[in-house]
Amino acid sequence: MEKKPQTFANHVKYDPQFHFFLLPVLLINVIVFAIQIYRFPGFASAWLFIISFALLSLLGMVRGYATRLQDRIIRVEERLRLHSLLTEPLRSRIGELEDSQIVGLRFASDAELPALVQRALNEKLSRADIKKAITNWRPDYSRV
Repeated sequence: MEKKPQTFANHVKYDPQFHFFLLPVLLINVIVFAIQIYRFPGFASAWLFIISFALLSLLGMVRGYATRLQDRIIRVEERLRLHSLLTEPLRSRIGELEDSQIVGLRFASDAELPALVQRALNEKLSRADIKKAITNWRPDYSRV
């Protein structure tokens, strides 16, 4: 199956199980128990609200851990890529790039990477600005 080419407009990945089932169900659960506390104050209602909020928080933490870990892996991969593609004096400035800039640069093709790194450093481009500046998109289909 051929994958759809990625662009800035379509590169965000939605996980149906997370975004369209787990998150809404746990969010609704918090709302239901907040209403329960209002209508029937007491220890049991408060405890159920706390548990529902804890489950929603746990879901956010698990998702956050996965994306932060993936960002760490991307930073390692991209630093290796930058070392192999950049020439001096740009290569010696890799350490000046912010982590979010490195994560954004992963989508840039090898050909446009040096110029984009230069712009990111000189103009302090954000991750979104870097992604918007990419003309030849290098897809990442395995993002969590």
